[in-house]
Amino acid sequence: MAINVEIGDEATTPDPITIRIGDKAAAPPPPAPPPKPKLQKKISLNARKSVDGNLMIFDHDDLDIVIMPAKNKVVAFPKDGITDSIYPAQDRLFYHLVKKGIVESNSVHGGNVYGSMEGSIVASYDNTVDPIEMAVFLVGQFVKEETPYYSLFKKQEKELHQDLTNPDDEDSTELGEVPHQEKKGSLRPGYIRGPYGMTSFYRY
Repeated sequence: MAINVEIGDEATTPDPITIRIGDKAAAPPPPAPPPKPKLQKKISLNARKSVDGNLMIFDHDDLDIVIMPAKNKVVAFPKDGITDSIYPAQDRLFYHLVKKGIVESNSVHGGNVYGSMEGSIVASYDNTVDPIEMAVFLVGQFVKEETPYYSLFKKQEKELHQDLTNPDDEDSTELGEVPHQEKKGSLRPGYIRGPYGMTSFYRY
């Protein structure tokens, strides 16, 4: 086994070791700040924050959707009143949230306010996702998907109102164009409250 020994000026001198003790001792560098998360998605909503921290979203035509971070739940209230379209809209909302994995399926039920429906927001198992932010984003996604449906519905209502109040020449007649007749439709002289004498069976 060969041994190399360096002697004299050409010998390699090891680097000196500096030790500082006391106030002048060099402090370790501060840890680097965590990287700022990148913006992945962006959505615009007509929303308001209440005094107790609830997020109220008003974009939907039939529902006012409230996300409650303190209670960790989503509540859907009727916007103007109870109609036949309220429950189907609530059902579509929570079906969407359950399918996206942000609301527990066995927690969806009617709320303590008449006509409301609510469901519990699931917790993040590894704390890598903010469930409240995810709930807000998914509600906004649901509202965006519903917008074409309600736009078409409003358009059809407007066209129906236009056809009834101001029809075109093809679907209208001038006053006097259709002559008056003594017996016409359900207006049958001599019978009471009904067309073609059917109510006469109830006279005896």
